[in-house]
Amino acid sequence: MSESAYHLFLPCAAGVEDWLEAEIRDILGPDECLQGPKAFRGGVGLYGTLAAVMRLNLRSRLAQRVLIEVAREEYRHEDDIYAIASGVDWTKWMTPRQTLRVDTTAQRSPLHSLNFATLRVKDAVCDVLRETFGERPSVDTRWPDLPLQLHLTETLATVYVDSSGESLFKRGWREDKGDAPLKETLAAAMLAAAGWKGTPEHGGALHDPCCGSGTIPVEAATIACNIAPGILRRFAFEKLLPFQPLLPAWRAMKDEARAAEHPPTVPIFASDVAFRMVDFARRNAERAGVAQYIQFNGGDALERPAPKLPDDMPGTLMLNPPYGERIEVRGKAGTQRMDGGPLSEERDAGDDFFPRLSAHWKRAYTQHAAGWTAWLLCPEMKLPSKMRLKESRRIPMWNGPIECRLFRFDLVAGSARRVNTDSDA
Repeated sequence: MSESAYHLFLPCAAGVEDWLEAEIRDILGPDECLQGPKAFRGGVGLYGTLAAVMRLNLRSRLAQRVLIEVAREEYRHEDDIYAIASGVDWTKWMTPRQTLRVDTTAQRSPLHSLNFATLRVKDAVCDVLRETFGERPSVDTRWPDLPLQLHLTETLATVYVDSSGESLFKRGWREDKGDAPLKETLAAAMLAAAGWKGTPEHGGALHDPCCGSGTIPVEAATIACNIAPGILRRFAFEKLLPFQPLLPAWRAMKDEARAAEHPPTVPIFASDVAFRMVDFARRNAERAGVAQYIQFNGGDALERPAPKLPDDMPGTLMLNPPYGERIEVRGKAGTQRMDGGPLSEERDAGDDFFPRLSAHWKRAYTQHAAGWTAWLLCPEMKLPSKMRLKESRRIPMWNGPIECRLFRFDLVAGSARRVNTDSDA
């Protein structure tokens, strides 16, 4: 592998690795991706150019970061960590007038103190620069010019330059947040798992009846409009020395991305029982530049009628509904039972929300000629029996620390039609 090739690792949420690998193949051409990509547990690795680093930061919806490996060796104690980090020529990455920060993660590391391992990497960088320039850089824990990550397994230490800086789920448009905001990367993973691409042929119209602060509909609208997810934000690589000669190419890359944006070819709908959240979602959509392409409404997900669509256009329901570990159930399901009586103190509102939701779907969404497909993210493994619907798929996904399944239900008159039997069992 030539010196212009870098080993890159893009971490992602558990269960998203295969979709991220496919996304990287779509984003990069052969001149930028020199080997790979290949999915591993927790992310995807490849050999790529610095141009690939820039393009992946701009275009990836599923990755959490774009990490550049600069050292990888076996270790036994903290002195080994210092020696490994000292072997990197940090003068090629930063000047003494710039700042750094080191973050450490570990899996079964034998070291007694990860904080001390972090300190040893910082000391190594500072010592290398001091030996060359006679002065050392400062630490900035908030906005460092050179963010580094040290990852320790039982025997291997890997040092990465974090080219992203802030995590890539921070697209640059979310300022208004709800009680339990969904990360943009997870919303993108839900849409990727559903095969929704914002066209009449791939998912059709989209409706999120529990939109909260708008993560799913805004992410969907940017997909439908071909808006690069990183177009509104800045990245750490813009301050790193190896990228300075490439900044004109970076500006051209962003101009090319903006020129490729277009209006959507499918309608997108979003609603929420809390009108305050609808206002949040609308303001977030405005900052993302897609407010004019999303029809926002207030209203309970258990009562709102299905959007009107052309007869030949399918519809996709995509939702991350309220559940106990995230947020309380509101609206009708939070105040009364399906038979109209009040909830008892012992009965969870969620016990009634999901059967009510499926009953509403059967009334409101099963008459459309081209059909609706519902995708629902939930940690309740017995959700289909609660909803009295047969799922056609269940896909493992993690919402932060919460293990969930993304369930697919095919909505037709009378019952849920079974399309396939893909399941994690």
